[in-house]
Amino acid sequence: MKDTASSQADPFMLRVATYNIHKGVQGMGPTRRLEIHNLALAVETLDADIVCLQEVRRMNRREATYFTGWPEQPQAEFLAPEGYEAVYHTNAITRDGEHGNALLSRWPIVRHCHEDMSDHRFEQRGLLHVELQVAGVNVHAIVVHFGLLPASRVRQAVHLRRYIAREVPLGAPLVVAGDFNDWGTRVRKLLRVDSLHAFEGPRTLTYPSRFPVAQLDHIYARDLQPLSLAAPRGRVWSRMSDHLPLIAEFKMHGALSESRF
Repeated sequence: MKDTASSQADPFMLRVATYNIHKGVQGMGPTRRLEIHNLALAVETLDADIVCLQEVRRMNRREATYFTGWPEQPQAEFLAPEGYEAVYHTNAITRDGEHGNALLSRWPIVRHCHEDMSDHRFEQRGLLHVELQVAGVNVHAIVVHFGLLPASRVRQAVHLRRYIAREVPLGAPLVVAGDFNDWGTRVRKLLRVDSLHAFEGPRTLTYPSRFPVAQLDHIYARDLQPLSLAAPRGRVWSRMSDHLPLIAEFKMHGALSESRF
């Protein structure tokens, strides 16, 4: 793991990862297996300044009883590498517990908030907004997990645009990352209207993890220079979740190198 001191060797390089961890469990029924311990090691190897996570559990009574190795800590805190801060907020309440979005940060967290983005009563969705101080610069990060229905995703993209216009200052660096469940280009086109850009070129496939055929996970950015985008592949990664993680690197523009405080 790269510590904060080493990351400050180039403080205006920002590495962002997004990962749907499938609640830390893979498989179904009596053959399901606990992957949260492997995921903790995996998150550390991502070596990202900001890690955006979806389908994270704070608690689940059934799984805590079923698995002898179920962590006592909430999953966001358990997954955070040493020296990182963790922020979590519930999106969905279930019979045995709940789950939501989380963000792990190598840089200090200034504030965070949550907004409900549920489009209908059968899917509970939300966004997690975290403001960070990266080398004296205020950087905003929003973690999302969009719905399964195409019409819901369109409405949630519009909701996201309105939220950003209301809560994120113009000119402030912004990343929006998560599982968009988007097989097409409509969400991308909607977000581009507000200068939120994904990486150009061929898609980086992330789903399903064993044989990826689609990129459901995306990292959008505003006022950051995109450098690279990648998704690790291999048997180890395909076992831990039904999604692969997505990792992007950005350069913070020189004009942003002075503190905004």
